[in-house]
Amino acid sequence: MNIKTVKTNNSDIAIIDSAEIYITDGQSALDFMMNVNYETGCHFIVLNKESITEDFFILSTGIAGEVLQKFVNYHFKLAVVGDFSKYTSKPLKDFIFESNKGTDIFFVPSENEAIEKLSEV
Repeated sequence: MNIKTVKTNNSDIAIIDSAEIYITDGQSALDFMMNVNYETGCHFIVLNKESITEDFFILSTGIAGEVLQKFVNYHFKLAVVGDFSKYTSKPLKDFIFESNKGTDIFFVPSENEAIEKLSEV
């Protein structure tokens, strides 16, 4: 796992840049969070969308809810970086829109925007 950290005024942010899939379900999300925390001490994470199973973006699988609940329960913040325009599902677009209005999970197009969002919470 290739991890770099960025220090901001409010927190340290771990940035994971990898094409390897780390998150496939709730347990793998928990393992991922604990590995990042062990390696960096960070509770703020930037991850590219390719590192999350594609099934996450099919809301009917329940994976998105299960994974995001782990992040919220363990007080981690996550910014997922990627191009989400290929997804045509209205429920998924609504899910992304509502997540971006919150303070825990963000779906953004760039690493810089991810760092900015996580720095504001």
